[in-house]
Amino acid sequence: MLMNEATLDYVRQHADDDVRKLALQGVKDTDVDLQMALQQIAGRQTSRRKLPSWATVEGIIYPPHLNMEQCSSEQTARYKAKIVNDKSVNGKFADLTGGFGVDFYWMSQSFLDRYYVEQNEKLCAISSENFRTLGLDCSVCCCDAVTYLTRMLHVDLIYMDPARRNVHGGRTYDIEDCTPNVIELLPLLMEKANHVMLKLSPMLDWRKAISDLKYVHEVHIVSVDNECKELLLLLDKDATDNLRVACVNDDESFEFYPSWGKTISHLEQDGLSLAEKRPFSGSETAFLYEPNASIMKAGCFEEVEARYPVWQIAPNSHLFLSSVEIEDFPGRRFQISSISSMNKQELRIALKETERANISVRNFPLSPDQLRKKLKLKDGGDTYIFATTTSDGAHRLYICRKIG
Repeated sequence: MLMNEATLDYVRQHADDDVRKLALQGVKDTDVDLQMALQQIAGRQTSRRKLPSWATVEGIIYPPHLNMEQCSSEQTARYKAKIVNDKSVNGKFADLTGGFGVDFYWMSQSFLDRYYVEQNEKLCAISSENFRTLGLDCSVCCCDAVTYLTRMLHVDLIYMDPARRNVHGGRTYDIEDCTPNVIELLPLLMEKANHVMLKLSPMLDWRKAISDLKYVHEVHIVSVDNECKELLLLLDKDATDNLRVACVNDDESFEFYPSWGKTISHLEQDGLSLAEKRPFSGSETAFLYEPNASIMKAGCFEEVEARYPVWQIAPNSHLFLSSVEIEDFPGRRFQISSISSMNKQELRIALKETERANISVRNFPLSPDQLRKKLKLKDGGDTYIFATTTSDGAHRLYICRKIG
């Protein structure tokens, strides 16, 4: 029990109150641990958004704010569990960087033996209490990941989320600068497990990551609400050159194999004739597509072009066009109202009834604010303007309405 009854009662009474105001007000009851109470109130409020299943469970203990912000969301944890589900076979799972235990809780569900490892004593105590509350049978060890790895027995899956801080405490994204350094540990990791999953910074270049590490079998780029959250690498002792990359954004999923090297024969095999892939004239163009954040991160624009009857406006625009609506395109869809150059007369006609617009620029000489000022438009509204440079070097504005 990490909270006495007086503190718990205070938390229940002020569950929906502003934590900052409560801190200023203080508390008269000396039995109330105010710092712990405020931590729990803030944690509960965050969990409603981030961990909805846990938010409904009475007795969950929440860590300090930083740990709550750094922990995975329930949505991304469930996705990891889905990835490793077929790796369990009722086997053994070890999370060597357990943290608040969110990933561990969901990923371990399909395993018979579960090992949680965390070197932070307070986090370890909180997680251990929560696992009991949640009814999760597991082994908990408060120790250093490398120490545990050295002495542990063989398991089916090891999961690690290395701390993105270097030895000097500075923020880092490179694998070799994280703690622990999984590049140095790789031989031992593959000796101790059939599979290894690594959670890395979404800022990291996934191509560099797979070149730095051996055995990478799958890459998962995970976004939530079109914000890239995680880069997951699945390492396998028996990995082949047939690397699979999955770009996920909520319910959208786009998968490709970099080794495929899409060619005309592949396009025909996918059922897309050359006529369907040939760019249409501007008068026929009706729809514009903006890929989701995971596809943007993957940079798999040629694969997208090969999979769907769309074409890129230009290699550096990362925007696609089509003459028919593609309802299952992995990203935002827009219907084009008009296309304009930067000619004043053309702009006047194209924007004659427009007072507000959401402006995005791709490979364009002006920033969104600069363009908005030039066009004399307010922010927001139902109109979307994509400003970009076409393959022939012309600056174009695509004035659109969002679909769906």
